[in-house]
Amino acid sequence: MPLSKAAADIPLVPSGLDRAAHHRRDEAWLDKAFASGEAQVLVMRNGMPLVEGSAPASSPVQIGARLAPPRPILWLGPPAGMLSPKATRVFLGETVKGSPVFALELPSSFSLDASPIAGLGVFEDFRAAAQGFTPFEGGAAATARSIFEWHRRHGFCANCGDRTKILEAGWKRVCGDCKAEHFPRVDPVAIMLAVRGEKCLLGRQAAWRPGFWSCLAGFVEPGETIEQAAAREVLEEAGVRCSTRADYLFCQPWPFAHSLMIGLILEADGEDITVDTSELETARWFTREETAAMMAGTHPEVFAPPKFAVAHHVIKAWLERG
Repeated sequence: MPLSKAAADIPLVPSGLDRAAHHRRDEAWLDKAFASGEAQVLVMRNGMPLVEGSAPASSPVQIGARLAPPRPILWLGPPAGMLSPKATRVFLGETVKGSPVFALELPSSFSLDASPIAGLGVFEDFRAAAQGFTPFEGGAAATARSIFEWHRRHGFCANCGDRTKILEAGWKRVCGDCKAEHFPRVDPVAIMLAVRGEKCLLGRQAAWRPGFWSCLAGFVEPGETIEQAAAREVLEEAGVRCSTRADYLFCQPWPFAHSLMIGLILEADGEDITVDTSELETARWFTREETAAMMAGTHPEVFAPPKFAVAHHVIKAWLERG
């Protein structure tokens, strides 16, 4: 099914990749597909994708800080399977032309310098690499990172505590003792822009780069709708009461660790702010003119979320409504 225009504009939304889930239980087919000359293999280590070039990887930076110029993903073929016997393999699907697409997570101990691909690429910070992803690469990388993060956290059964093993091409874990089945989880997160007239509410955390502001956000709790979660989070974090009749915009897979960011706009009942400092450093209302300047990069003091973050597109959607 083709993506809607709004969804197609959101980074990390899968594009051009058929998950072909009917192949996940066919081990013989998977092995043959991985060994074929058409296989495309995305390689990661500790959640960082392998990108082209021998220049050093980006150093960790504050959220909101400027990132290094992006580099293309270094796609490998079947020989990637020989890099480490401890690699975790996940079948991501097939391209529109039928080429199988896999992802490998190499162990933390894997050394590029001592490997056959030394000098060809480096493991790059995901946020830095995401700036340069094509729609296909963004969807594949976000899916792979989310699955690998899930595996990292679910090596033991939540039912009995015994070890679990990977099945179905990386999309399932089964307990070796009680046989309980475990599947990848997705955590829904409301990311919302509260608005009142010609103003929008933005917040910032103390750990962020000075001058960096973004939408408020929070996890959806059991027993509530997305709209209720959005209104609750704005009230808890900024003390602003909002209507639960929110406008849904779009969503974005966010692989930190395995979230689904759900973009919303909702109307505020008032402008008085009472910040919960355990959640935010501060929050304030921005006029439409200030917000437009922030998004255009011309505001002298305020910086917008980067384009690969859904918050950027939520703010953009409000501005385009005029």
